Amino acid sequence: MDGATTTSGTRRERQRAQLMLDTRRAAREIAAVEGIEGLTLAAVARAVGVSPPALYRYFDGRDGLIQALYGDLTTELISTVSAAVNRQNTDDLSAQLHAASLAVFDWSVANRAAFDLLMGSAYLKASKAGGDVPQTIARELGGTFAVPFGELWQRQVLTYPADDDIAHALRSQLEAYRAQVCPQLPLGVAYVMFTCWRQIYGVMCMAVYGHLDYAFTDCRALFDDMIVGLLERLGLQASPNLRP
Repeated sequence: MDGATTTSGTRRERQRAQLMLDTRRAAREIAAVEGIEGLTLAAVARAVGVSPPALYRYFDGRDGLIQALYGDLTTELISTVSAAVNRQNTDDLSAQLHAASLAVFDWSVANRAAFDLLMGSAYLKASKAGGDVPQTIARELGGTFAVPFGELWQRQVLTYPADDDIAHALRSQLEAYRAQVCPQLPLGVAYVMFTCWRQIYGVMCMAVYGHLDYAFTDCRALFDDMIVGLLERLGLQASPNLRP
């Protein structure tokens, strides 16, 4: 009897795991085609062949489903970036920063709907799902970049402003950003990191949304040129040992 119970329990666990995998995959596909507005438990349930109440046992309504999808996409992006960084020499900060930036760009262009949800036009709608959504991507992605910036700071090769040199109107906002993303860094270092990010984000939006396709048909070349300039801003040269 115990053996039968164990076998039955294991089978149910496998079925549950497969249902969760199918559900998350269906949620991503629906969001990619219909946007976050079309992402409902009923739509996902239809896609995986179960009733909506069957999914309510695993997700706290539609908001829970959105939170799960947001977490999955963030994990995928961070794993992609981390893998790119790990391919570089451990002491080559230039290659690490370059590789991480290119990984974010390439993933975003290859997964436009996912980018839109994580940090594009659908982000505000996703953030209304509550949970940790409003801070997730900033903390996870920003925290990944904070590691090499921290190393630059420790090596004392990074030029950054003193707190009093940062505009007063910006300082409190920057402190809130630092608290979520890089609390271990001085405010001036967080400022430099954010100024780099706002340029990276701008070119990614151009590439993902095609705002300037009439002129810039190769945004990756534009992005790479920008990264070389940002590395120089950080006191670094583009590494000849960058590993794709």
